[in-house]
Amino acid sequence: MSTTWFARSALLAAALTAGTWSAKAADISGAGATFPYPIYAKWAQDYKAKTGTGINYQSIGSGGGIKQIKAKTVTFGATDAPLMEKDLNEAGLEQWPMVMGGIVPVVNLDGVKGGDLTIDGPALADIFMGKITKWNDPALVKLNPGVKLPEAAIVVVHRSDGSGTTFNFTDYLSKVSADWKSKVGENTAVEWPVGIGAKGNEGVANNVGNTKGSIGYIEYAYAKQNNLTFTKMVNKDGKVVAPTVPSFTAAAANADWAHAPGFYQILTDQPGAESWPLTAATFILMHKQPADAAASQEAVKFFTWAFDHGDKDAEALDYIPMPQNVVALIKKAIVTDIKGVKID
Repeated sequence: MSTTWFARSALLAAALTAGTWSAKAADISGAGATFPYPIYAKWAQDYKAKTGTGINYQSIGSGGGIKQIKAKTVTFGATDAPLMEKDLNEAGLEQWPMVMGGIVPVVNLDGVKGGDLTIDGPALADIFMGKITKWNDPALVKLNPGVKLPEAAIVVVHRSDGSGTTFNFTDYLSKVSADWKSKVGENTAVEWPVGIGAKGNEGVANNVGNTKGSIGYIEYAYAKQNNLTFTKMVNKDGKVVAPTVPSFTAAAANADWAHAPGFYQILTDQPGAESWPLTAATFILMHKQPADAAASQEAVKFFTWAFDHGDKDAEALDYIPMPQNVVALIKKAIVTDIKGVKID
C-alpha cells in the first residue's frame, strides 16, 4: 500500500474508526460489511470528487447490512457472507461480488514481525477453541523452528457482531478441523469458546494492537493500515504462503462465477501451491423491485463506475478486482434483474 494513499486517507481515519461518513439528501445509502470498508471509502472519495454524489455507508458488519437491506432502510447492503439463491428469492434481492481480498491472522508479540510466525489451520482452530493457550505450545513451536515463542498466555480476539469476515473465518476452520465443525461450526456469529469480542474489523484491529499476547483475524487492509503483525499460513497444498495480492489471486482463480446461482462463492481453503487459505469475496445486495428506482439507479452508477475505474485503487489496498469477464456477467444480471435501472 503506498504512502501516498496513507497521506490522502488521513481525513478518512476518523470515518474509518466511526464506520460511516456524512451524507446529504442526494447521497447513496448503504450498510454492511467492514471487510471492504477501506476500498469503499476510497472509491467514495474519488466518486464524489468526480460526480458530487456521496456514499453514506454504515460499516456495521455483514449481519447488519443484510438486516437493513431486507428492511429497505438502505439502497444497498453489503455482506461477505453471500446469501444462497433460496434466501435471495425469498427477500427479492439481487446479489453480486464487488471485490475480493484476504483475511489474515494478526498477533501482538514482542520481537515478532510480520511474516515471522507461521500457523496452520488445525493450530488456528485449537487456539480459537481454547485448546492451545500458550504461545510456546509444542504445536506452534513445531511450526516455527528458530522463532523464540514466549511462555505467555494467548489472548483471543474475535468479532462480537454479525460478520461476514467471521463467516469466512469459521467456514475455513470448519474445513480444517472436524472438532471445530462439530462443536462451533460456521456462521456470521457463533458461540465462541474463548476470547474477547470486538465490533468490526476496526475493533479487532484496535484490540489486537493494544493487547500483548493477542491474536485476531481481520481483512488484510486493516492489518496494513494499523501496522499489525500478520502471520504466514500453511495452505491446503501444505505450502507456507504469505498474504499477498498474488496469493489472494491464486485462491480466487478457482471461482466459477458463471455457474454460481446468485454469484454464490466461498473462496476459503482453495487448492494450489500459491493460494492463500483465507481468501474471500464481498458482495452487494439490492432489491430487484426497488421502492426508489432513482436511488437504485444512482447506486448502480456508483458500482459500475467502481468496476470500470476502481481497479487501481483496489490493488493499491491489496484487494483483488473482479475479472472483466465476471464484471460483464454482473452488469448483465443487474440490468436484467433490477427493475428500472440501466447501465450506460
